[in-house]
This record gives sequence, structure tokens and C-alpha cells, in this order.
Amino acid sequence: MAAGTVVSRLSGLVRGILLAAALGVGLHADVFNIANTVPNMLYILLAGGVVNAVLVPQLVRAMKNDPDGGDAYTNRIMTLAALFLGVVTVLLVVAAPLLMRLFLDDRFYDPDRQAQLDSVVAFARYCLPQVFFYGMFVLVGQVLNARGRFGPMMWAPIANNVIAVGVLVVYLLLHGGARGPELAGGFTPGQELLLGVGSTAGIVVQLLVLVPYLRSAGFRFRPRFDFRGSGLGHTLRLGLWTVLFVIVNQVAYTVVVRLASSGTVASGPGAPGGGTGYTVYSNSFVLTMVPHSIITVSLATAVLPLLSQHASDGDVAAIGRQVSRTLRSALALVVPVAVLYAVMALDLAQVIWGYGAASRDYASFAPTLALFGIGLVLFTAHYLALRGFYALEQTRRVFWIQCVVAGVNIVAALLLVRGAPAAETAPRLVVAYACAYAAGVVVSYAVLARTVGDLAGRQVLRFLVRLALAVGLAGLLALGVREGLDALLPRGGPLLALLPLAVVGTAYLACYLALARLLRIGEVNDVMALVLRRLRPGRRA
Repeated sequence: MAAGTVVSRLSGLVRGILLAAALGVGLHADVFNIANTVPNMLYILLAGGVVNAVLVPQLVRAMKNDPDGGDAYTNRIMTLAALFLGVVTVLLVVAAPLLMRLFLDDRFYDPDRQAQLDSVVAFARYCLPQVFFYGMFVLVGQVLNARGRFGPMMWAPIANNVIAVGVLVVYLLLHGGARGPELAGGFTPGQELLLGVGSTAGIVVQLLVLVPYLRSAGFRFRPRFDFRGSGLGHTLRLGLWTVLFVIVNQVAYTVVVRLASSGTVASGPGAPGGGTGYTVYSNSFVLTMVPHSIITVSLATAVLPLLSQHASDGDVAAIGRQVSRTLRSALALVVPVAVLYAVMALDLAQVIWGYGAASRDYASFAPTLALFGIGLVLFTAHYLALRGFYALEQTRRVFWIQCVVAGVNIVAALLLVRGAPAAETAPRLVVAYACAYAAGVVVSYAVLARTVGDLAGRQVLRFLVRLALAVGLAGLLALGVREGLDALLPRGGPLLALLPLAVVGTAYLACYLALARLLRIGEVNDVMALVLRRLRPGRRA
């Protein structure tokens, strides 16, 4: 299952590479990418928290307690969800022009940007039906999870990415990469149809992939409309804080998307390049999430049963010790990755995005990518602290902590982006992201320490000093090797950039591992062994 998540992330990265090659990284790309991300945001806002926090516990309870194994209850839920999502999706498609005002900078409504605005609205109408299919995908996936079938939901998004890659290949064959004034312009109706419908088709296929597994799990869907007495009210109240948590996150992200759109729209028609916006921000974030999926999620998945057991036993001190150990293990690999991102940001950007329409603008990714390394470290620490609260079932505290994170993100983003040069929009949004999670780390660990007692603070501090020494020296070596290669080799295309990436990466890794051994950072070996076990093919999570 962990391998499925990683492959899904990597295939999503391939999709991002092709999108940049086809559309570039400026206003032209943002027109599509913003419209295509809105359906997922709206699904999470409208139903994501309800499905995960409210319906899944009900499904498991119905399977255990109902004479029919929960079939009738599951049919009611799926019928109700389909009706709700269907009606909401139709309303969203109709209201697409009004809806997009939430996500677009006011300059999109200037007369000289009418073509871009028309394309955004067209893409929104093609993509908003994804809300229905996202919702049904997650619900069907959770029905499978409740019945012990965990793999399909993890692997199905790969089918979506395969469809998306195929659509982009066709787009490149038909239209080629954007160039010149196209990099800041709108799209033709044919381009809108291909990209918009193709993106929605991927989500449809993602849902359809699950249907055979639903049947093999012994479930047959039969619509039921007898909703009274289903018992949802009690569980809804229990899951309220998790639902509010989701809403707070999505409100903050809406502000970020709107501010990101200001970076590229400021470039203006006929002025390609210059501004960085949502495409640069989101693609850099996707790359940052690859090590998160491999390292942090693997550790959190492995430790959650232990935390839950400690909570069940009433041993809150053990929860604190376990969170502290997991934090050290995660940072032992995440911090070196973050430093490597900073040192090799330009080479990484060229290897990953230096093709087609983005071949001249790949360097715009480098500052954003380097800064996201810092954000990754802070996000990791915050993410692991929340596992302790979830084990204690303290979702109300998680909500209030996340309010701090979202509030800092919004305020910092507004302050940093206002009046900033267009080229600095995406990097400044990442600084706001890092500030938000820095606040989250301080608050979450302070509250957790007050709840569970000692978090082995002195041990963590000694570990951080040794870790900083190891990554600092390894980072200096990497910088020296990179400077030496710059003096010896002229900068070429993406394939040539692989050479310094490989040489510097190898030298950096070897130096860090040697220093980790010398400084007795034992967490490095422990976490690498765990991650490799979880990624082993055929392993059931």
C-alpha cells in the first residue's frame, strides 16, 4: 500500500512535467491548473471531512452489528452521497463564473485579459464534474477499506495519472508546446475540450477501477431511499471537529491560490515569463511531497498502532516518548533531503521541468523548491505531533492548532505577496507556508508536552545538534563539488544536468552517512530499514 502511494506520487510528478512542457509555467499554465485544482478543493471542503471522519466509523459499526453485514446501511449512504454530490456538482457547473471569482486575482477581470478569463471558466465547467467522481471514489474506497481491501484505493489514482499523461501526449502531438505570446494567453475551444474533458475522464476512470473490487468484496449496490433512522446525526456530531479542521485548511488554501494567481496575471498578455504563480507553487509542492510519502507517511503508519495502544492503556507518557522517537527518525532523513533540495534546486528544476514550453523558465522553480525544503522539515514535525493527538482522540485540540497554522499562513501570505515583484510570488507563498508550520510546531509540541508530559526534549536537542553538524558539513561538501563542476562543465540541457545531480547527490549522501555513523545518529539506519520494508512489493499494510 505504501508503494502504491509512492508510485501515485511519482506518476503525478510525470503529469506535472508534461503539463509544464505543454503549457509552460506562467499565466497560460495557471489558467488550466487553477481551474483543474478547484474541483478537488471543493470536494474536500464539501464532503471530504464528512466521508473520512463521519461515514467510515458508521460503515465499520454497521458491518459488525447489522444482520446483513451493513449492506443496507452502505446502500443508503452511497445513495445519499450520490444524490448530494450530483445536485451540488450541477449547481457548481452552472455557477462556474461566479465560483472562479473566489480563486482569481481581480486583474483577471481586466478587459485585456478576457481570453484568459473565458478559458478559466470553460475549464472550470469541464472540470467541475470531477467533484461528483472524487466524492464517489473516496466513498467507494472507504467501503473497500472497511471490508479489508486496502490496496485498490491506493493504486487507483495511478490510472488517473496514466489517463492524464496520455491526454497531455495527445495535446503535445496536436498543438505542441506553448511559445511566445501563447505563454501568457488563453486557449482555443479545441484545446479547452481536450484538456478539460481529458482531466475529468481520468477521475472517472479512477472511480471505475474500484468497481470490480467492490463486487469481489461481496457488495452489490442497490439504491435505497429510506434515510430516516440511519443514525448519522450522532456520528456527525462526533466528527464535527475533523470536518472543521478540513474547512479551515481549505479556506487557507483558497487564499493561497488566489494570491498565486496574482503572480502570473501580473505578467500580462504578450509578456511570457517573469511571474511565478500557482503552477510553480503546486508543482514544487508535489515534488516536496514525494519524500514525505516515502519517509514520514511510512513512519506515521507504522507508529499509529503503537500510539493507539498506549492511549488505550492510559499510558500518556509512552505516547510522548514514541512521538519523540518518531520525530527523530523522520528528521534523520527529511532534513538531509531538504538540504539537498536547497543545494541542487536549479539542477533538479532543469532535470524535471526543463522541457518544451518550460525550457526557458525552469529556473523560476529553483527558489520555490529550495524554500519548500524548509517547509517540508517544519511540516514533518507538525504532522507527527498531530499523530499523538489523534491517538488520544483529541480532535478538538487538533482543530484549534490548525486554526493557528491556517491563520498564520493567510496573514503571512497577504503581507508577503502584497506589492511583491511578480517573480517572487511563489517563493513568498512558500515562506508563508513555512512560517505557518513553524507556528504549528511550536503550538502543537507545547500543547502535546502539557498533555503527555516529557517529550524527551534534551534528547531531541542533542540529536538536532548532531544532525545539524552532519547535514551542515555534507551540505558544504555538496556546494563545493557543485561549484567545481560549474567551473569544469558548461551548463547544458536537462540530460546534462543529470551528471552534476548524480555526482553531487552521491558525494552528499556518502558524506552524510559517514558523518551520521561517526556522530552516532542511529536513527538513520533504523528509519531506512523501516521504509524499505514498507516499500517492499507484495507487502500488506
